[in-house]
Amino acid sequence: MTPPSLDIDTILRDESTRILVCCGSGGVGKTTTAAAMALRAAEMGRHVVVLTIDPARRLAQSMGLTELDNTPRPVPGVSGEGSLDAMMLDMKRTFDELVEAHSDPERARQVLDNPFYQSLSSSFAGTQEYMAMEKLGQLRARADEEGTWDLIIVDTPPSRSALDFLDAPNRLGSFLDGRFIKILSAPAKGAGRGIGKVFGAGFSIVFGSLNKVLGTQLLSDVSSFVQALDSIFGGFRKRAEATYALLQEPGTYFAVVAAPEADALREASYFVERLSEENMPLSGLLLNRVTIAPADSLSVAEATDAAARLDEQEIHPETAAVLAMHAETLRAEGRQRGLAEHFCESHPAVAVAVIPALAADVHDLDGLRDIGALLADQPDHESFWDPATA
Repeated sequence: MTPPSLDIDTILRDESTRILVCCGSGGVGKTTTAAAMALRAAEMGRHVVVLTIDPARRLAQSMGLTELDNTPRPVPGVSGEGSLDAMMLDMKRTFDELVEAHSDPERARQVLDNPFYQSLSSSFAGTQEYMAMEKLGQLRARADEEGTWDLIIVDTPPSRSALDFLDAPNRLGSFLDGRFIKILSAPAKGAGRGIGKVFGAGFSIVFGSLNKVLGTQLLSDVSSFVQALDSIFGGFRKRAEATYALLQEPGTYFAVVAAPEADALREASYFVERLSEENMPLSGLLLNRVTIAPADSLSVAEATDAAARLDEQEIHPETAAVLAMHAETLRAEGRQRGLAEHFCESHPAVAVAVIPALAADVHDLDGLRDIGALLADQPDHESFWDPATA
């Protein structure tokens, strides 16, 4: 079956499009695809910032930059009147900036120097996704206030955790509201009044046991951290919830990137279904690295038979090798088409754009331009869905 065609140029060119989130499993070319769309939008005249949460350095390399960090950097070489900035999320630095921005210097230093905070901000499960929400909210606020950018493209982590930022407000809020954290923070809350007066004698027994298991210093660090952060964390949660609502608004789109492989398309189905459950606006599926055989070419049987005859006659070995390679290309195209059609049968309303596989990896802006052009030029790929039209 031929799915609805995804017109990505219309989305990128439309000034009402403000946020585009790319999600997908690892190894499908999601970072490169996000960068290609960002460059294409910029060269259409948009003012774009692309944020990668993928710790790999591919985005910087493809844009001719030595490195990316938590600050948007201009990408040189963009044609036209638009502009392109790029950045990579620094989870800990974003957390530090939030503490500094929403507390007085003394309280901020108390939090930043706390060993428990230093561990939490670097490695606690869910912190990366929460900080991605924060950074996206910051970029959108800056764009609204300063007119810096009119399009934000987000390249998410290479796994199902790409959608974990949808859960970030509740996850981090539940952590701080959890019973265990309240128990650990109780010593500071009860300071000067006596633990027994606040929680009773039973709590003193529990706290004594925790003290033996975790150690006095860790309990003190956790208690001090929660107390110092208590006055500013409500603002964290409100901003994350506001960003979550922003992702559901008109002008936001999600693009699911997948390769024509069984595992990648299973992940794509998960993303599509999850986005539907969360009422998030899905633009469609970007089917990347697709094998497309030349039009009007020999069939698998014809190429295989011709190669076999040349091998039997022991003549033209190079031609026989090319014919055998062509037959394998046709087989790969057929396998990929079958997998893609299975996805489309399960999600018939999802629009699809096909990006053919390139002969080499993308390392520069010209390569990104090629990806963008292939993404926009969908009529040429009709033969992938219906070889009879080739």
